[in-house]
This record gives sequence, structure tokens and C-alpha cells, in this order.
Amino acid sequence: MGKSKQTGNHKNDKMKNIAKKWKTKRRTKDLDQIHSDMKPETAAKLLHQEVDLDVTGCAQHYCLHCARYFVDMRALKEHFKTKVHKKRLKQLREEPYTQAEAERAAGMGSYIAPKAVNVTTQPVEEDMD
Repeated sequence: MGKSKQTGNHKNDKMKNIAKKWKTKRRTKDLDQIHSDMKPETAAKLLHQEVDLDVTGCAQHYCLHCARYFVDMRALKEHFKTKVHKKRLKQLREEPYTQAEAERAAGMGSYIAPKAVNVTTQPVEEDMD
């Protein structure tokens, strides 16, 4: 009998780090990064970006709280109603961790409860189409 040909069994060296690729495939911004994006000067830049053909929706429809681009205004408005967006808003209400808070948690100071941050919904501009 002849030898059977098997394909795809540990012969491809390019796929050695497949677990790492799976972990980072859908990686989004962390909450502290989004908090820094929510500062007024940074938020204005993100919400009013120039047309970029490489980004979904030409970078014109961006959810500031979820750090996601959308194809059109209708998709963005539908996203505002989803559970994922509402959950993210709830997570953003708590102040992000700081180095001082990490040191207090390690026993280098007294504990201070995190403050609540006022998070408002993103203003929606009507589409010109």
C-alpha cells in the first residue's frame, strides 16, 4: 500500500504563534485608554476625522466609548442601542486605575475608593446623504 498524504499537521512554520494571533485578533482599547480619548480636545479630533479610505466607513462614523468605526450613521445609531455599548458606558463610569492606587492596594498606603466619572452619551450628527 502507498503512503497517505496528510496536510496541515504541524508542518507550517508560519503558524507557530497561532495562539498569540487568536488572542490579539479582536483586541480593543482598554478602559484607561478610552478615558484619555474622552478628554475634550482628543474627542473632538476622533469624532471629526479626515476621510481615510483604509478605515471602515471612511473614518466618519466612530463610537468614542467603544473605539469602533461603523459603515454609516444608521449602523452607529443601532450600535448605541446595543447591550455591548451600554455595558461599556457602565464600565466607563468608574475612574481608571492609577499607579498610586496600585501602590495602595499593595499595602503602601490607605485605601481610597474609586470615584465615579460622569459619562455622557456621544452626540450624533445627522448624515448629509
